[in-house]
Amino acid sequence: MNATEKLAAVRSQFPVTKRMVYLDSAFQTPLSTNVRTALEEFYAEGHETAGPKSVWLRRVERTREQVARFLNAAPNEIAFTKNTSEGLNIAANAVPLTAGDNVVLIEGDHPNNAYAWLNLKRKGVEVRFARLADTEVATAATFASYIDERTRVVTLSHVTFHAGQVHELGSIGRLCKERGIYFVVDAMQSVGVVPVDVKALGISVLAAGTHKGLLVPQGLGILYVQDGLTELQPAYLAMSSMARPPADYIARPDDMETRHDACRFEFGNVNLPDLHALSAAIELIESVGVPEIQRHVLALGDRLIGRLDRLGVELVGPRERGQRSHIYVLALPVQKWADHFARNQVRVSPERGGIRISFGMFNTVDDVDRLADVIRDGLKEETSNAMAHVD
Repeated sequence: MNATEKLAAVRSQFPVTKRMVYLDSAFQTPLSTNVRTALEEFYAEGHETAGPKSVWLRRVERTREQVARFLNAAPNEIAFTKNTSEGLNIAANAVPLTAGDNVVLIEGDHPNNAYAWLNLKRKGVEVRFARLADTEVATAATFASYIDERTRVVTLSHVTFHAGQVHELGSIGRLCKERGIYFVVDAMQSVGVVPVDVKALGISVLAAGTHKGLLVPQGLGILYVQDGLTELQPAYLAMSSMARPPADYIARPDDMETRHDACRFEFGNVNLPDLHALSAAIELIESVGVPEIQRHVLALGDRLIGRLDRLGVELVGPRERGQRSHIYVLALPVQKWADHFARNQVRVSPERGGIRISFGMFNTVDDVDRLADVIRDGLKEETSNAMAHVD
C-alpha cells in the first residue's frame, strides 16, 4: 500500500470527516475508530471481569516501550502524566534551581509553560523572555544574548500553537549542551505530526499531552527525562516513586531514595484507559509514519497558501516550508468569521491573530478546497454587506 492509499485508509477511521470539515487538530483530534475500540475493550474487561489490573499494567509497560521507540528514547526515560502542563511543572520543580539562577523562554509562547517557571520567582529564580515575531523561527541565536553564567534552563514549544512556527531545536539543543543548560521542550503541538528524536535534538526533558497529534482523549501526558539526570528530583513522592518501595506498605523514613528512571515522576495510578488508547493510536500513526504525515500536512499547507493568495487572505505565521507544519493562522477577524465557519460546518479555532486552521493526517485536498470556497463566500458576503451599507 502506497502513502496515498494509507492516508485514505486512515481517513476512514475518522467518521467526523463525513459530518464536517474538521480543521482543528491543534485543539484536539477527533476520536478514531481503532482508538474508540481500544477504549471500549478496556471498559468491557473492567465491566465483565472486575478489572484484570496485572494484565493492564503489563500493557502499560508495552505502551511505554512504544512511546520510547516513537521518540528514540529508552523505556526507562518515559513517564506518564496527566497533560503537558503537569509535565512542564514537574520539570520546573525538578531542576535544581537556586536564587539568582535564570530560565529563558520565548515571549508569547504557550502560557502554561511560562507559568510553570514564573512560579519559581518566589524562590528568587529569574525568568527571561526572548522576543520573537510570529513569522520568525527560534534558533540558537535567538537565545544566545539572553544566556549568561547563571542560566540553567532554556525552554520553548517545538511548534507554536498561535502561529505554527516549527522551531529549530537542533541548534538550540547543541547550544544548551555546550553551555551545560537543561533543554526543556513542550512537544504538545508536534508529537505525532513532526518527527521528534529526543537524542538527536539534545532534549533534557520533553512534555506533551496526547489529545492532539497522538489522537487520544484528554487526561494523559507523556514525559521524557534524559537518562542520567538523577539530580532532577520529584517535588511529590508516592510509593511508586521510590527505589525500594516497601513490600509491607509501611513507609521507611530512613530509606527515601527515589528511582533512578523517569518513573520517579509518576505518582500512583496512571490513566489506564487512555494508555490502552495510546497504544492503538501509535499503531495507527505508525501505519502511515510520522515523516509521511508531516509531508502530507505540508502539502496541504502548500495548497492552502496558494488558495489564500488568490483570495487575498494573509497568514499570521511563516510561509516557508522549513518553518511551518500543520498549523496556519488566517488574518481574518475572529468576531466576524468564527460564526461563518461554524454555520458552514467547518471546525476551526479562534486564535490571537485570527482564525487557526490545523491539519491532521485524515485531512485531504478536498478539505482545503472546501475551506477556500467557504472563505470566498464569506468575502463576497462582506463585500455585499459593505455595498448595501454605502447605499
